[in-house]
Amino acid sequence: MPDMTISRRRMLSWLGAGAAMPILAACGSPTPAQAQAQQNFRVRYTEAQWRERLTPEQFRVLREAGTERAFTSPLDRERRTGTFLCAGCGNELYSSRTKYDSRTGWPSFYRELPGAVGYSTDYHLGYPRREVHCADCGGHLGHVFDDGPAPTGKRHCINGVAMTFRPA
Repeated sequence: MPDMTISRRRMLSWLGAGAAMPILAACGSPTPAQAQAQQNFRVRYTEAQWRERLTPEQFRVLREAGTERAFTSPLDRERRTGTFLCAGCGNELYSSRTKYDSRTGWPSFYRELPGAVGYSTDYHLGYPRREVHCADCGGHLGHVFDDGPAPTGKRHCINGVAMTFRPA
């Protein structure tokens, strides 16, 4: 009987290692700042220049793919007509006409402005999520989920600190 137990343990350890491989592979991927630097965005600055231009919280979100605390952004409660811009480069991202209250604590939109954002796959939580970034500077904005309202069914869950607002 002892041989069976060892064999089962060995088998379980191999299965566990196999299941962990995608997560470990994701951990070895470049940091968001490194990935952004590798892409050819229209607006580019060195890390030092980004740190000069942005507040520490904006840098953490836009350049290091951080997330602000839910329900802390005044832009979540913004109801005026206007345009939401990238806080890093001023690119126009979302129209207030596509903003809605998702009750998640972050500004949410069901559609971006044409050509305003790009997408990549984020594995930071160990499973794939669709990350949204500014098409002009590559700044991390948030994520897109498939639980939004008509007509798109999408919820662009965006960090308020990654944006500014320009009233109409």
